[in-house]
Amino acid sequence: MEYLRARDALVALQPLAPRAATESELELVHPTRHIDRIRGLDASGGGSIDPDTAVVVGSYAAALHATGGVLAGVDAVLGGLTPSAFCLVRPPGHHATADRAMGFCYFNSVAVAAQYARQVYGLERLAIVDFDVHHGNGTQDIFWDDPAVLYLSTHQFPFYPGTGQWSQTGGPGAVGCTVNVPLPAGSGDIEYLRVFDRLLLPVLKRFHPQLLLVSAGYDAHEGDPLAGMAVSTGGYREIMLRLRVAAELLCGGRLVAALEGGYDLADLAASVEVSIEALEEPSPSYSPAEPAGAAIEHYLDKLRELHGLA
Repeated sequence: MEYLRARDALVALQPLAPRAATESELELVHPTRHIDRIRGLDASGGGSIDPDTAVVVGSYAAALHATGGVLAGVDAVLGGLTPSAFCLVRPPGHHATADRAMGFCYFNSVAVAAQYARQVYGLERLAIVDFDVHHGNGTQDIFWDDPAVLYLSTHQFPFYPGTGQWSQTGGPGAVGCTVNVPLPAGSGDIEYLRVFDRLLLPVLKRFHPQLLLVSAGYDAHEGDPLAGMAVSTGGYREIMLRLRVAAELLCGGRLVAALEGGYDLADLAASVEVSIEALEEPSPSYSPAEPAGAAIEHYLDKLRELHGLA
């Protein structure tokens, strides 16, 4: 926020006040026992959930407002206040399953937002694009057998949390509604943009969602200390620009992005800035990426065949 303010990156934006998600809103995804556990740990002074995920006093309120902030973004977009929203929230959410907090995540804010959009606004088809360096195992698990939600993920593999194999394509009732693109360490702009151009955007167009939700994690950045990818700040602008164009083509520009990972503060702030710029572009357009190496192109050929695009 300090970086964005210093560069006047927020001047043209309309701020949305985050609110606390209600328990009934959380229960669109999470059972009461899960909510009670996080609240109880907070109330008792904190405690460890797993080696990566701890609760301290204030964690519950922060998690409520992180999820509520994304819901405020959904209300603003689906209520016609703005075509798109970028939700600068933490803690992140995409590792949280319905009944388990993990990987720094307590509640799955984007999953709650998807269910909220369906219940409150009657949407029938939503897509979630997750470009965090870690696979969003929680989001995949929640919508595994739900044909109304398309989940698309690019992620480093093998890597935490160990899920997200290319062969995981959805449950019996939603085959093809999960699209995983595990990528090797060292993948950068060319590889990512080819994945979007050749696979993810065609799948999105075929599904034709009414709202595009984005789990915007920036830990695939070349400067991030927790992973091994090589996406540049400019690469993130190109990714978000593609999603902006897809949203305008498919769902009236309706896009809500929520911050997930990203652990080098300078690179995180710069990547968020260029993502916001992509959402502000008056006439968004992009040029298709140049072909990547033969191994990646062959891999994409196989994934296109797997998902019925060949």
